[in-house]
Amino acid sequence: MASKQKKSKQYSIEKVKKLGQELLTSRAHINNIPILLTIISPSSSPEYVFESIISLQSFFIPVLSDLPPSSSSKSTLNTRKSSVVDADLEYKNMLRLWFDEFVNSLIAVAVSEDSTDDLKDVALDSIMDFVKREKGGKFDSSLYNRFLKSVVYSTASTDFLLNRPPNSEDFFKYMDVCYFTYISLKKLSKDLGNDASDDGSEVLSKSSDAEFASRNIYSILSNIPLEMLEEKSDYKTWSELGFLSKEDEENPVKSKKQKNSVLSSSRIVKKMKLKFTNAWLSFLRLKLPLDLYKEVLIALHDKVVPFLSNPVMLCDFLTRSYAIGGVVSVMALSSLHILMTKHGLEYPDFYPKLYTLLVPSVFMAKHRAKFFELLDSCLKSNMVSAYLASAFTKKLSRLALVVPPSGALIIIALIHNLLRRHPSINCLVHQQADDEFDGDVAIDENEPGEKSLKSGSDQDTSSKKSGVDLFNIEESDPAKSNALRSSLWEIDTLRHHYCPPVSRFVLDLENDLTVRSKTQEMGVSDFSSGSYATIFRAETARRIKQVPLAFYNTIPTSLFPEGEFAGWTFKFDEDEYNKRKLESVNAENGLVSTTEDGLVSTTEDDNNIKSIKKQKVASS
Repeated sequence: MASKQKKSKQYSIEKVKKLGQELLTSRAHINNIPILLTIISPSSSPEYVFESIISLQSFFIPVLSDLPPSSSSKSTLNTRKSSVVDADLEYKNMLRLWFDEFVNSLIAVAVSEDSTDDLKDVALDSIMDFVKREKGGKFDSSLYNRFLKSVVYSTASTDFLLNRPPNSEDFFKYMDVCYFTYISLKKLSKDLGNDASDDGSEVLSKSSDAEFASRNIYSILSNIPLEMLEEKSDYKTWSELGFLSKEDEENPVKSKKQKNSVLSSSRIVKKMKLKFTNAWLSFLRLKLPLDLYKEVLIALHDKVVPFLSNPVMLCDFLTRSYAIGGVVSVMALSSLHILMTKHGLEYPDFYPKLYTLLVPSVFMAKHRAKFFELLDSCLKSNMVSAYLASAFTKKLSRLALVVPPSGALIIIALIHNLLRRHPSINCLVHQQADDEFDGDVAIDENEPGEKSLKSGSDQDTSSKKSGVDLFNIEESDPAKSNALRSSLWEIDTLRHHYCPPVSRFVLDLENDLTVRSKTQEMGVSDFSSGSYATIFRAETARRIKQVPLAFYNTIPTSLFPEGEFAGWTFKFDEDEYNKRKLESVNAENGLVSTTEDGLVSTTEDDNNIKSIKKQKVASS
């Protein structure tokens, strides 16, 4: 690159323009091509590079169809003997080698961090022009794959490809560009996974290289317009023939006539979804950095799952993510819920895993709003058993004691909906120990987690004690939590919550929730994004009908009325205060004695104290 920069400085801009004009006017100046190629470099002056690219692109476009394949040109030059060789063939082979070098230089300029944005745009336009024209109207997938590979393995930003200026061509609005992008990214993801698992790999010797590559692949995948996966009457293609199947390649004229028909459009959508699915599945098999892993999970449910040819193919990835725990499980919940409700995925451990996600930290998580909306939706089905509904209800009520006020509001709304949907758990609202163990009580044997209870000596006498809650919040299995043998005493405690909105909201649970016609479900989304700030704003904006006033008929002289504390007085006695203060001071200095009036004095000052008393009597 340094040698190219030195050579480019040997020529003025006028000389570079002259070399280009000579090349375009006469075949005799064919040797100007190597000179212009030396100028195309990210380290060269952009003005010189522009002139060289324009001249070489103008020269190669008319001769592209006559150039031999790259492999045949190299083999011909390597096996050339002293015998006479066709001069025209040799000339074309040389042009092929120069063209390949020109393309490599364009790719280097496009992906380099040293290139200016304008220079990258010009290089990208030239590359895509060759992709369009090189194979006689058919999309050159091999050249495009080389270009994408350089983009993926580069440490530079992909904005020059994804976020182009308004006056530049947006290549991803063309169906064939998106199609071959999915194919290339699938291959690159597969190769990246193989290189990362190979200890002797030289391509990805550092983990940072694999991280850059995976981020670039995701950046490209997530920015391809999803409109291409929807069936439309017509599609725009960058190349003249678009993309052809194997049978279409034999008769391209016929395919060209049918590519915009209704039948071919449905066929195109099917192909696009298949390539889209393969690309994403290959990418999700990579070892992703944690921040990228979370970003992918957030986008899956609305940007990937609805467009897959078979969404159930994501079940392995999502179940592994859901089993990790913590924030990752919360993020995987959205996509997993879609697979279960819309695509018939059976996942027996779904509710036990969801139960373990109910911890205080989830009420302060970034994506808590979506999590609680999904939690409410997951517990909406009438097929949810009583032991499961009671376990979630009881654990939520216990968490209400330790979460912020905004979390308590969410919990009250969730419990309100659970009690309304599942009348079988209304016994939790008010359940006493005597009611639970009186007589021969037997819970359904088919109800998992709740053993049948027998009367008499078979019962644990410790469980009869008043105030003992049999619910085990430490149990990770909701079937073993004993939730149906407990009560919602925590909700009654919230009546005295320090936050007024919480204590007022608890009163809504006093309604008769068994009569569904009288009540309606609460929207969890109205509370799921709450915080201290939202509660404070709501309280300051609230109109108060009755304002408490500090009004007294007579000004109070003490903090508490004397009648409230019999035998106590709250009036201040100055003489008593001085007496006790003097006692404490004299006790620290020496012996003390008490006079008949209760005054305290030392032995040395008895005479002085007596004279003081006489003066007091005389004055009185």
